[in-house]
Amino acid sequence: MTGTVTIPIWFLVLILLFGTVTFASHFLFPSVRWFFRARAQRALARLNQRLQRPIDPMKLMRRQDKIVRLIYDPAVMQAIAENAAETGRPQNVVFEEAKAYAREIVPGFSTLLYFGVATRLARWMSTLFYRVRIARVDAELKGIDPEATVIFVINHRSNMDYVLVTWLVADRSALSYAVGEWARVWPLGQMIRAMGAYFIRRNSRNALYRRVLARYVQMATAEGTTQAVFPEGGLSLDGRVGSARMGLLSYIVAGFDPLGRDVVFVPVGLSYDRVFEDGVLTQAAAEGTRRFRARPVAALRALLRTAWRKSTGRFTGFGIASAGFGAPLSLRDWLARNPQRDLETLGADLMARIAASVPVLPVPLAAAAIMQGPATDEELVQRMEGLAKRLRQNGVALRLNNSGGFEGIDALRGRNLVNDNAGVTQIAPGAGSLIAYYAASVQQALGE
Repeated sequence: MTGTVTIPIWFLVLILLFGTVTFASHFLFPSVRWFFRARAQRALARLNQRLQRPIDPMKLMRRQDKIVRLIYDPAVMQAIAENAAETGRPQNVVFEEAKAYAREIVPGFSTLLYFGVATRLARWMSTLFYRVRIARVDAELKGIDPEATVIFVINHRSNMDYVLVTWLVADRSALSYAVGEWARVWPLGQMIRAMGAYFIRRNSRNALYRRVLARYVQMATAEGTTQAVFPEGGLSLDGRVGSARMGLLSYIVAGFDPLGRDVVFVPVGLSYDRVFEDGVLTQAAAEGTRRFRARPVAALRALLRTAWRKSTGRFTGFGIASAGFGAPLSLRDWLARNPQRDLETLGADLMARIAASVPVLPVPLAAAAIMQGPATDEELVQRMEGLAKRLRQNGVALRLNNSGGFEGIDALRGRNLVNDNAGVTQIAPGAGSLIAYYAASVQQALGE
């Protein structure tokens, strides 16, 4: 027992290495993990106390666990079996296809990334470009059931919408967005997924994919995940609030249990004095196409250039960006009034509430005034005062500062969209489509 054993140096190093790894994996690493997990849980508890709607348990699950839960859900397994029977493919092949869809759809979530980075970055970007204003908050929002699933339904004016809304509701909860395939470029896709957003193929006609997507949306809704949805399905090309595409909304209604957790839709109307993509959107409207090429590198370069100009005082911003939060709609109450579940009626109701929530800003008001024809400054002021009076009579919220809208005329002049000729202001050649784009929200609010 006390004899000496001679072993090679390499074998001794190997034994010590295995011993170190065993000690670390069985004693050191669990202790370190427990320490950081305990700190993370305490931080999460403090965060949930601050939020109006605590982060739901499903959002906090490991992404792999959510994928497993989705793929083995009875509804998904039934869809796999039906697809295999219809196509004649082996069921295990269809199962792997459905699993790939689940991996593509299901997001992760990092509390640190969302609240520590994303919301602060969203605030920085929003205030870098705009003077952000809340136009209205409907009084009924205070009476929403704390246990209900809240889904913000928003008009889609700009890709800035994601940034602006993330910041504006950062004190309420963490939002889960449905984003299109444009956002799957590296490294943007990984960051967006880690923030809780899920990717969707907007134009996919694959029945199995749609079944997997529908089940994920239904599971998230049933668990109380706060979501943000753009029912129009794409950016507005003409500046108006369009009709609803019922894809995601139909999944929510189909999976809704009136005896379970209620779903409350909160309409949000967004408006900007300047939309980054206005030229691209009006050109797409003229060409009748919706194909926009994502250029993340160019966007990042423009962002950094603008930040530098802002820091040196050479950039004063793009005017006002504003949001209005309208009257909420309880899905349980709506179904009690519409037992036939007419989705077109629901979509029209939601879009009407969104349109009624869109605030009017100086540039849209000025554009609507100049659309009536060439005018002097005095005539433009009279037109804008008349438009503002009619808008207020219609219950539309206005955010005009102290300029009464004349700030909008100066902004249009600064972009060379209008010009002066002998004291008369008129639309500049080639700028008619952009003027009409900004005037559209005012005209829609007036029922024109």
